[in-house]
Amino acid sequence: MKFFIDTANLEQIREAHKLGVLDGVTTNPSLMAKENIRGEEACRRHYIDICRIVEGDVSAEVIATDFEGMVREGEELAALDPHIVVKIPCTAEGIRAVTYFSAKGIRTNCTLVFSVGQALLAAKAGATYVSPFVGRLDDISEDGVALVAHIVRVYRTYGFRTQVLAASIRHTHHIIQCMDAGADVVTCPLNAIMGLLKHPLTDSGLKQFLADHARVNQG
Repeated sequence: MKFFIDTANLEQIREAHKLGVLDGVTTNPSLMAKENIRGEEACRRHYIDICRIVEGDVSAEVIATDFEGMVREGEELAALDPHIVVKIPCTAEGIRAVTYFSAKGIRTNCTLVFSVGQALLAAKAGATYVSPFVGRLDDISEDGVALVAHIVRVYRTYGFRTQVLAASIRHTHHIIQCMDAGADVVTCPLNAIMGLLKHPLTDSGLKQFLADHARVNQG
């Protein structure tokens, strides 16, 4: 399973990259605003800065909601760097754009997916990735992980090559659940990735090893 970090914060991206487990980055307008990246040109420079850090795919989201606007923005984003994957909302206009980009050989991430039907259309249109939002479904008492598992089953049954990118990951347990569900990728905050390292027996074991080492090397 691939690990993407869901942020526009360069320091967090660098920290995840230093671990040696980072496969890519996802961003969105909200994450850009959180880092006070404002304006079209500033956003595009920031995407280039991200691409200079990571070796994998970097999802850059279009702002337009109409087909022509998505195509225009998507082509401009894809031209910024070979690592860029154009992120497109799962709407009727978005599916048209995914189909267009697929024919042009431009990779896409179909986002804001909340049903298996949406995921099916995205795959048929040729999306590189489809992003079901786990946490946002959990927020309204639906099962986000179950949706990931359902999409995985459908894709495997019909041989779709679209990768399932589990998004809106809120905590470390979501990562484990999505791994069990068969997700190809999870994108999550840095703290969720770092949470995979945490276990009290690791802490207590290391403490004991260090204490034993100090005792036998006294004097």
